[in-house]
Amino acid sequence: MRLLEWQGREIFERNGIPVPPGELVAGPEEARRAAERLGRPVVIKAQVPIGGRGKAGAIKKAASPEEAGRIAQGLLAAQFGGMRPRSLLVVRAVEVLSEHYLGVTVDRGRRAAVFIYSPAGGVDIEEVARARPGQVAREPVPPLEGLYPFRLRRLFSIAPTHLRRPLMEVAQRLFQVFLTYEASLVEINPLAETPEGLLALDAKVIIDDDHRPGEQFAGLEEAAQDPLEAEAKRAGLSYVGLSGEVGIIGNGAGLVMATLDLVAQAGGRPANFLDIGGGARADRVKKAVEIVARAPGVRVLFVNVFGGITRCDEVAKGIAEGAKGGSLPVVVRLTGTNEREGQELLARAGLVPVGTMEEGAVRAVALAKGGR
Repeated sequence: MRLLEWQGREIFERNGIPVPPGELVAGPEEARRAAERLGRPVVIKAQVPIGGRGKAGAIKKAASPEEAGRIAQGLLAAQFGGMRPRSLLVVRAVEVLSEHYLGVTVDRGRRAAVFIYSPAGGVDIEEVARARPGQVAREPVPPLEGLYPFRLRRLFSIAPTHLRRPLMEVAQRLFQVFLTYEASLVEINPLAETPEGLLALDAKVIIDDDHRPGEQFAGLEEAAQDPLEAEAKRAGLSYVGLSGEVGIIGNGAGLVMATLDLVAQAGGRPANFLDIGGGARADRVKKAVEIVARAPGVRVLFVNVFGGITRCDEVAKGIAEGAKGGSLPVVVRLTGTNEREGQELLARAGLVPVGTMEEGAVRAVALAKGGR
């Protein structure tokens, strides 16, 4: 479960990790008023659970409240990684003297937590490790030992001398967040040196889906989850939004993944992963079609089903009901149990199935690109 930045900021603040003043807003006028209250230039950040938001244009600086309102309007209307932000974080801009990277993740080989630090923050840490390996330090924390000071001294031996003590303080608090929230990753990038001290200018927290129950997790998943993913989960469907234009529905994770690969091979981009599971009835298939049809950027729907315990007639009925009255082109590859009955139902709905999944992928990509 990947939290949104504003959720990570709240967790950091509760655990004593300093962050710049900021407010969560849902509209342009709220953003304008927040910028007035915060004073000086502000940074406006689209709240979407993706990496590389800066490169994607999801983070922008505003010099005035009026500009903040205009930027907020544009960000809320845009899509980033196939997702449209429902909220924005308006943060007071700060004077940055230097940027650092600090994170804690799980080293599965060592079966231990590991700290990662770099004095070259603000960019992709993998890129720094590849180009300048001497600028990245790692320090494991054996679970039966805990976080002894000597480990942090070793970690920050490549840090500027005047920052080593404050970095150790932030690291201790970050490790407490890692443990309390049973995270697989907590990350600050950048952790900025400012005239006021160290400030976390970003907050990335990924919580293990198999975490133990606890009041600290209350409300986190509901606030972080994409609305379509939440709706699909309630309906018993496995759905993951992507950033393409070809909506995909299949039965069985392996078949759906193969369909994604075929679409990519045909020159298209999958818009989602959706597995209806085995034995799906018409109502579940209908719900799947409705969800994918509402996904951002979808131009065509490709349904690829191999009927074993899943009956093709039930799938066809669900497709016909879900697509009724819509303008989205639908490509169907349907084979297996009750295949003939399913194809007859599709024909009555004006849908002609393709013969193979490869043919279906090519047809779907052509439709997504405006072909026939």
